[in-house]
Amino acid sequence: MEQQRVCLVVEDNDDIRGLITVVLTRAGFEVRAVATGAEGIAAAADPSVSLVTLDLGLPDMDGHVVARAVRALSKAPLLFLTARSEEDDVLAGMASGAAAYLTKPFHPQELKDLANRLCPAVADPSLEAPQVSQPNHINGKSFC
Repeated sequence: MEQQRVCLVVEDNDDIRGLITVVLTRAGFEVRAVATGAEGIAAAADPSVSLVTLDLGLPDMDGHVVARAVRALSKAPLLFLTARSEEDDVLAGMASGAAAYLTKPFHPQELKDLANRLCPAVADPSLEAPQVSQPNHINGKSFC
């Protein structure tokens, strides 16, 4: 039996949050979606969270601040999902603890594939998902 993967989605835009939720639910994740950085930090304290997607442009605080706070609470991979696409943005994201960086607009299949790479399904709950340790680039997207 496959262990349920839990993804925390931190995204302020209702439509994008809904799209991410649909894509990741279809990929086999239980999705917990929030709209603010403060809600994201609080939700990240749950040890069952196995992946976090994070928008950098949040209404209440900078996404990098949220990322550092989430990183202090959780070992779950952080997937930055944002419109900020400059090289400096990607580097700052990686410095804030991102495991991967995907820019908007994105293709749903890209999100699904990247989420599955970061958090593979585990059939035996006693096995841990492998951690990504070396920088990679996938289809022009940063995957670190």
